[in-house]
Amino acid sequence: MNRSRPLLLIEDDEVDAMTVKRALEDLGLGDCIVHLSNGVDGLEYLRSHLEELPRLILLDLNMPRMSGLEFLKELKSDPDLMGVPVVVLTTSKEAADVQGTFHYGVAGYMVKPLDYADFVQVMGAITRYWDLSATPAKV
Repeated sequence: MNRSRPLLLIEDDEVDAMTVKRALEDLGLGDCIVHLSNGVDGLEYLRSHLEELPRLILLDLNMPRMSGLEFLKELKSDPDLMGVPVVVLTTSKEAADVQGTFHYGVAGYMVKPLDYADFVQVMGAITRYWDLSATPAKV
């Protein structure tokens, strides 16, 4: 993944966040991640880093203070932030969650695998895609 711009993980569960970080480290990408535990902090971070927005946001849905859907609604209504790609990384298989996130233009929806090896494969697929995908220097 392009290391000149970080990957932003918005995840309230510390075990899940550690799993994402560990998988990225196993893929050689552990140094390019910023972790925040809720959507409110995520929006604050993004608005204070407009000159260096993340290349990708990994977003959990079920969080306190601001759900993932609420975060997406706010993100996609902000002209300065709306172009940042978001991949939902969640435990929810609910059709309403999938539909709701794609309504806000997510780039992907991934259900967190329980098996660590499968989780690393999912993270590898996400990072390989974004390595190959062209993105504007400034979104």
